Amino acid sequence: MTLQTIDEDFTVCKFPADALVDLSLPFLFVGKTDHELSVVLPSAAVPDSVLQREDDWKAFRFAGSLDFSLIGILARVSSVLAEHGISIFALSTFDTDYILLKKEHFSKALDFLKAEGYSIQPA
Repeated sequence: MTLQTIDEDFTVCKFPADALVDLSLPFLFVGKTDHELSVVLPSAAVPDSVLQREDDWKAFRFAGSLDFSLIGILARVSSVLAEHGISIFALSTFDTDYILLKKEHFSKALDFLKAEGYSIQPA
């Protein structure tokens, strides 16, 4: 399976429930519940209205489209990284899954995944 790195620094943010989100950004993940509005976006695009932020995330995605019937895709990656003490922040879209890791672990994580047979495709 091929993993594609993304040449972007990301920030995980918490916003007021009524915040406006710039949908024109190249990467934007929004999670809204009855308790919060969380947004993952490029670090350079974080607006002043942010309530809390967690910086220094890097990401990769699974190349191509993943069929909904596939089982264990995220579990396998998260297991490999957990064995090495690396936590992940996983996000899914209709087509594929994205894995965010703290910058300090990103290179090592890719090395561990490569050793497990994953192909790494640079951004």
